[in-house]
Amino acid sequence: MFGLILISWGCKKTDEFLTKQPLDQFTDDTYWTSEGNVRTFAFGFYPTYFPGYASGFDLSWGGYFSGESLNDDFAPLTPTTFTKNVPATDVATGGWTDGFKNIRKANLFIDRIKKVPMPDEAIKHWTGVARFFRALEFASKVKKYGDFPWYGKVLAETDVKELYRPRDPRTMVMDSVLADFNYAAANVRTADAATGPQGLVVNKSVVLAFMSRVFLFEGNWEKYQANNAAKATEYLTAAKNAANEVITKGGYSVAPDYRKLFNSLDLSTNTEIILYRKYQTGLLTHSLNSYVNKEVQTGASKNAIESYLCKDGLPISVSPLYKGDKTIANVMTDRDPRIAATFVPAIRLNGVVSNYSSSGYAVLKFFNEDIKDLTDGNSSLNDTQAPVIRFGEILINYAEASAELGTLTQNDLDISINKLRKRTGINMPALQVMGGQPAVNGNVYDDPKRDPTVSSLLWEIRRERRTELMMEGFRNDDLRKWKKYQYLDTQGNPDINLGAWINRADYPKTLSVATQNNAASGYVVPATKAETQRIFNDPKVYLAPLPLDQIKLYKDQGVDLKQNPGW
Repeated sequence: MFGLILISWGCKKTDEFLTKQPLDQFTDDTYWTSEGNVRTFAFGFYPTYFPGYASGFDLSWGGYFSGESLNDDFAPLTPTTFTKNVPATDVATGGWTDGFKNIRKANLFIDRIKKVPMPDEAIKHWTGVARFFRALEFASKVKKYGDFPWYGKVLAETDVKELYRPRDPRTMVMDSVLADFNYAAANVRTADAATGPQGLVVNKSVVLAFMSRVFLFEGNWEKYQANNAAKATEYLTAAKNAANEVITKGGYSVAPDYRKLFNSLDLSTNTEIILYRKYQTGLLTHSLNSYVNKEVQTGASKNAIESYLCKDGLPISVSPLYKGDKTIANVMTDRDPRIAATFVPAIRLNGVVSNYSSSGYAVLKFFNEDIKDLTDGNSSLNDTQAPVIRFGEILINYAEASAELGTLTQNDLDISINKLRKRTGINMPALQVMGGQPAVNGNVYDDPKRDPTVSSLLWEIRRERRTELMMEGFRNDDLRKWKKYQYLDTQGNPDINLGAWINRADYPKTLSVATQNNAASGYVVPATKAETQRIFNDPKVYLAPLPLDQIKLYKDQGVDLKQNPGW
């Protein structure tokens, strides 16, 4: 297993492991003897928190496939519905109990590091790494369940009273998470050359990048869901400051080729990559390239396609450049070039091609054309490298946090979003702020299709986030933190259950798709049955329900494990 972890993350200190005692001779008393052993223990966290493109035929990684299930970017044949019933048991991955082993592992790591004979600087560095992983686990649990018991030390199985504790308030847990991040940011090394190439290991920039991600979500949650202005400001400020540290001191820059961030066979020299997962033929591979090459896809929604600006920087609803959507050529012409880097320039329909898309719009973003007919481009043998966190996201995090804090300036836009727009091959007009309104080339504009409860400037910030991070797995979390799950309602927002516009006469009679009202021409309708529609009518779904068996288990120990509101 350790060998696999080493390969997965590009570590080269193999001599250190070849001279170790057999693993079955290690005990808790004999393991903690060197920094090398500490480093090895840390690698055990990586596949959990940095899955990349996962491995084999696993489609549950944290990006594209997980995002497919519940957002408005995809138009599936059977949309994933909101949870309707409280689960009887806690058997699902990511359930209430699933993370306790990781919490215990992190706490044990923090405790045992103190015993290792190494310099104080090394102890602080590895303690920071351990607290970083603990923070990620608690942030994940809070995101899903809200209030959650905080465990700050290793517990024994006999510590029943401590093990079965009531839930701690969300803000108390996240304050502790913030303390962990602050410690890690202050003590984790800027670089750890002994571990291997940067981009494959946790360093200070990785900590700060994830800090911006975690507290952007939490600050928005406190603002829109909890209505706690003080905590919202505190957390959003933490997100902004963390992002600013990466921007000003991390040494990263926007890479010249957008698609190579996602389909490259080598990310080691990419200036935008903060952390990535390394794949290697015969050792660790995945199946994402194969999926976007030859498999049937869940396609993009009309709503997602229409979110892209025209190349003049204006929304399609106001730009004179927009040519409509009656052909894929018209869809792609004079648009933000990221649309052509993300979607196939052809309509793929069931009955016409075998690798069809549910909506006609197919994803291109992760596809490497150079290996499409080779062994490593097919099946589960793909070895394209996976970005785990990149500078482009940090720029977006900075801009969004600034906008949510109400402090956004033109300089903030110029050091964040406008860097992305200046990317080679993108070259979109700079986004300007004039009198609190969005503008391009000195002209203020307001998208008539925007959500009227969102300011025109914030709408454009959110649009930029959506298009830059399209299909990377962020959209569901974004809608949750903004309290916008109503966007996922296929009846209230019908464009998310529409795809490409087609004229049926242009295709063979074997065409197997539905169009609106079964018309001879119109938009593809992926989900046609009334019972497959996704309806949002209860805000309780923003938090997951606690399984009934856990509530009973705690009750048997005399603890009232309160269920989430509404469940």
